[in-house]
Amino acid sequence: MRTSRDGRRRGRPVLRRQGPQAARAAGRPHGPAKGLAIDLGSSGIRAWVTGQGLVTDGPAGWEHGTTRPVRRGRIVDAETCAGLLGHLADTALGADRAGSVVVLSHPVLAGPEHRATAKELAASLGASRAVVLNSASAAAGCAGDPADGPVLVVDMGAELTEVALLVDGTVVDARQADAGLSDLDPGSAPAEVVGNVVDMITSMWREDRHGAVRGALRRGPVLTGGGALRRDVTDRITGRLGLPVRIASDPSTAVVRGAALFLDSVLCPAAAGAVSVRPARLR
Repeated sequence: MRTSRDGRRRGRPVLRRQGPQAARAAGRPHGPAKGLAIDLGSSGIRAWVTGQGLVTDGPAGWEHGTTRPVRRGRIVDAETCAGLLGHLADTALGADRAGSVVVLSHPVLAGPEHRATAKELAASLGASRAVVLNSASAAAGCAGDPADGPVLVVDMGAELTEVALLVDGTVVDARQADAGLSDLDPGSAPAEVVGNVVDMITSMWREDRHGAVRGALRRGPVLTGGGALRRDVTDRITGRLGLPVRIASDPSTAVVRGAALFLDSVLCPAAAGAVSVRPARLR
């Protein structure tokens, strides 16, 4: 398990919307902007298109085997990923991508190499703007208003489990375990996944200096990913922690829907007040 902590707040400003004159000067058509939000995970691609909603939800080009281009949440075959994402962008955005925006999510504790590759992949799709966003910030965007207090996001995926603490919409602490649902034997109890989650939360709680973890636990951890769909997993986490949890609406798509919320805030800054997600990252 890898750990990382960072109490400083970081973020990128929301892109400013250009008026009709500026759009024409830049060669952009005056009309509805196009956007594509992508969650590139170990089990496949999930994609959301502005005005259409969820358009891809599944393997989308790779199955469980030796050729999967993403392993443990990390891009291991950038060329294959580029081909799959290029085909997706062709279908979702069309040939004319002037004024379009692409948002690509990555694991909250993705290393510099992975983040750099993600940026290159997003930029290669030919959109006017390309943004990378960590998955915890994206999922938290679906969990409610960050002004309500700190949020603890538990993302249980196919090959990766992450716990992240967000304060005012910014990730300030995170933990990661290189294990997920696909590591469980068929029909076996999810003891490893649950144990990893409880251990990571306990570690964060012990190092909590300002009460943010306690506040987030009082509100209830937000569970996302495929693990949040399994009652045997969620019930065990509740029992081990001794407190209730909150299961995100449609947890397997929480990251791509949160990325879509951020996408909307980029395309329509006038409505950004309702979306307080910042693409912060840990160093």
